[in-house]
Amino acid sequence: MEINCAEACVNGCVLGDECPNLEYKQQTSQFIQETSLDDILKMADEAVRKKIIERASQPPKWIFPDEQL
Repeated sequence: MEINCAEACVNGCVLGDECPNLEYKQQTSQFIQETSLDDILKMADEAVRKKIIERASQPPKWIFPDEQL
C-alpha cells in the first residue's frame, strides 16, 4: 500500500509500525533530544537567510496575464 504521507499523515502517522519513515522518526527524536533549542533556532535562521539570499540573487521573473480579447 502506497500513500502520500504529506497528505494522509497530517494528524499523525496512519500506518503505525508499517510506516516506511520510522528510521527518520528515530533520528528526528534523537536530534531534538540532543540539540538545544537555541541551536535549532540558529539553524532555522541560517536556512531562511540562505533562501532569502538565493532568491535575491535570481533575476526577476515577469508574469504576464493572458490577454483577453
